[in-house]
This record gives sequence, structure tokens and C-alpha cells, in this order.
Amino acid sequence: MTHPDYRQCRFLISADAVAGMPADQGREVAFAGRSNAGKSSVINALTGRRSLARTSKTPGRTRLVNFFELDAERRLVDLPGYGYARVPEAMRRHWGELMEAYLSGRRSLRGIVLIMDVRHPMRDFDRQLLAWRAARGIPCHVLLSKSDKLGRGAASATLHRVGSALRQQKVTAQLFSSTRRTGVDELRAVLDAWLVPEDAADKKNPGG
Repeated sequence: MTHPDYRQCRFLISADAVAGMPADQGREVAFAGRSNAGKSSVINALTGRRSLARTSKTPGRTRLVNFFELDAERRLVDLPGYGYARVPEAMRRHWGELMEAYLSGRRSLRGIVLIMDVRHPMRDFDRQLLAWRAARGIPCHVLLSKSDKLGRGAASATLHRVGSALRQQKVTAQLFSSTRRTGVDELRAVLDAWLVPEDAADKKNPGG
């Protein structure tokens, strides 16, 4: 199996319940993060598609689990943003239950990209998700998004601090800017490792 062509990614389906999700087969990578952390912008930058995933300056707009198809066996998944209080309690509870059902029961999930605003990393909800994925043994990669909002020195210092905190959890981290498209190649390399089965990679690089 070759590496996916992210530019060929297309919207597949939105689901507000497990029953509405695509068949649980193949390989998926989920994008998670607090509301307004920039998940949709990351997906658009990754795929080179300006409006593939809907973006909004209003937190809490992603209310469904959105599936994007790379090919017949591989998908990207945009999860509802968490931690936004200005929605009805019943809706926040539904979002939480939907995310928990997806994250705990999806067999095709191969990794989680956890997106944090570089100016506000490692909030309580981020730590909760990190603890959950550790309990399940799901690989995780942290994107410190909106890195263009900080100077280079401040952004690098934040990356060092977050990376040091995550090292014992075997979670990797990087800086990312959707506006400047910095960090896209690094992110694609992480996703490639999750989306290409090990036996396929071995066959492509025998003896490597």
C-alpha cells in the first residue's frame, strides 16, 4: 500500500451517532482538540484544500464527527471540539458521549492528532484526552497550532516545554501554522506512518 495522496481527500459523511459512521474497517486518524484550536484549518492545510473542512471563528461549530476519505481503506476524522461552555448542557453531554463512543470503540483508529493552540497548551481537557489515549495505547501526536501568533523564540520555547512534558508518555509534538503552511510535511510523515500498514512498508523497503 502506497502513502496516501492527501490532495485527493474528499468529504465522506457526517455522523451524530455511532450507527451513522462508515464501516469500521481500514485505517483512520482522528483530529481532536479544544473548540477553536484550529482542527478544520489543519485538515485544510494538510490536504491543500481551502474549504474541505468547514472553518469558523465561532467556537463549537463542529458538532458532528466528520469523516474524510483518502481512499477506500483510509480516512481522516474531524471530531467535535471540546471544552466550549457556551452551548446547552444537553448538547455538550451529547458531544462528549459521541466522542467517547468513537474513541473507545473504533477498531480502525490508528492514531490521534491532538491540536492545541500554542498560546494555551495542555489545558485540562487536553490532559484528559492524553490520559484516555494512554489507557488504550493509541499513538498520539500533538500539533501546537497557530504558531505564527508567537515569535519564533517563544514558539520554540513552548514546543520544548510541551515536548518535555509529553516525552515520558511517548507522545510527539511539533509546531504548526495553517496560515503559513509550516509543519505540513512533518505532519504528513506522522500520518503516513499510521496509515500505511507495517507489512506494506516492509515490502516497499526490503531490508530497510
